[in-house]
Amino acid sequence: MSVNKARYDSYRSELDAVIKNIEHVIVGKKQISELSLVALLAGGHVLLEDVPGVGKTMMVRAIAKSLGLQFNRIQFTPDLLPSDITGVSIFNQKEMNFEFRPGPLMGNVVLADEINRTSPKTQSALLESMEEKSITIDGHTHILPNPFFVMATQNPIEYEGTYPLPEAQLDRFLLKLNMGYPTPDEEMSILNLMIHDHPIDNLKPVVTSGQLQEMKQKVTEVYVDDTVKKYIIDLVNRTRNHRSIYLGASPRGSLALMKASQALAFIMDRDFVVPDDVKYLAPYVLTHRILLKPEARFEGESAESVVMELLNRVPVPIQKGQHAR
Repeated sequence: MSVNKARYDSYRSELDAVIKNIEHVIVGKKQISELSLVALLAGGHVLLEDVPGVGKTMMVRAIAKSLGLQFNRIQFTPDLLPSDITGVSIFNQKEMNFEFRPGPLMGNVVLADEINRTSPKTQSALLESMEEKSITIDGHTHILPNPFFVMATQNPIEYEGTYPLPEAQLDRFLLKLNMGYPTPDEEMSILNLMIHDHPIDNLKPVVTSGQLQEMKQKVTEVYVDDTVKKYIIDLVNRTRNHRSIYLGASPRGSLALMKASQALAFIMDRDFVVPDDVKYLAPYVLTHRILLKPEARFEGESAESVVMELLNRVPVPIQKGQHAR
């Protein structure tokens, strides 16, 4: 076995350990765990949209604990100010200078809970930091920790008193995921897990920050053939010309789909992307990046159904060869 192959086997073992660790807390959501790791390894962020009580917060905490990363939670409310999340400069009378007091954004894994309950001004402060990986206070730029990973949540049912994210801001999230309700058997397992204490309290890190950074670098080296790139471009371009779509996905959508596919290939123990990676990820990457026409929504169409229609229409390329380790 080559050193390279042995190291890739080690990556696979480490990622499996993270997913199994999360499953000690979150029952029956392996797919969501894997997709969250896809976003993290690709350097992106996740929007979790689901009803209260299905484990969104616990998912984020379990990821942070499993990776040994600093976890910060921000509960978004209508009166929250940008400085409440970024931090402020305070005058130190003893030292006779201003010193920076960091806000909760200065963490590795940040839970932006109910992001649609705060004002657009505060939303913008968060989304700017997600894009730039830095914050500016009183003219001074402060680099955010590396890795910096945001998982934002919002309730899709209760819209009273909320500020829905505009399309330009939704575009900043690499993936949009839904947890979903557990099955009756999974819910029984949850009750059994929680009967004495919460398993999150006993969760230990299984991967170091150094190992995570190494994996993130390896993801960027995953090979993407031109045929796969053309498939991505074709899919995204069709969203700009579809009869039911008012606003199609931007080039940022193409880039997000490619980077997410690289991360998924890596998690699947491959150093090359296949068209099926793109096809699997497209609904999670594209549905929140398109805006339907009012008449399409009136007729019962959804962003998900349109993306699935495009996936069925766009021919999947057949690659002649693959890169292998």
